[in-house]
Amino acid sequence: WLGLKKIYSITQQGNYLLRIELQDWRGNRRHIEYSFSLGGPSTNFTLQLARMSGSIPNALPEHARLRFSIGDTAGGSSCPHRHPGGWWHSECEETNLNGNYVTPRSRGRLDRGKGLYWKPKKGRYYLLKSTKIMIHPTDLKSFD
Repeated sequence: WLGLKKIYSITQQGNYLLRIELQDWRGNRRHIEYSFSLGGPSTNFTLQLARMSGSIPNALPEHARLRFSIGDTAGGSSCPHRHPGGWWHSECEETNLNGNYVTPRSRGRLDRGKGLYWKPKKGRYYLLKSTKIMIHPTDLKSFD
């Protein structure tokens, strides 16, 4: 992690896109891009997203203010306690890209809701082997 304070400082310099790249245990690679805004420390680094494009169904609520939380600063939410690692939790089931690294159980079974996963609202869990979260200025979009 670069750190929330550093990411916030960078995003204050202009408009950025958020790109999330995911790889599951079967070798499938997918991505999703959002326009986004990140609040500062006084807002618990509140994140707002609007989907731009991607090859995976959206699993994060759009246009909602998602507060970054960890187990010891959850403010009554049980989500960070059930899912290790800080994250922008909303309903606690949609995604956790900052959890424990968990490999599939025997015979390829996946542990639902554990480890790193992406869960669209009306879809299946994607237990992830790797994740990459990146930002880039919107004026570089033509270089894709």
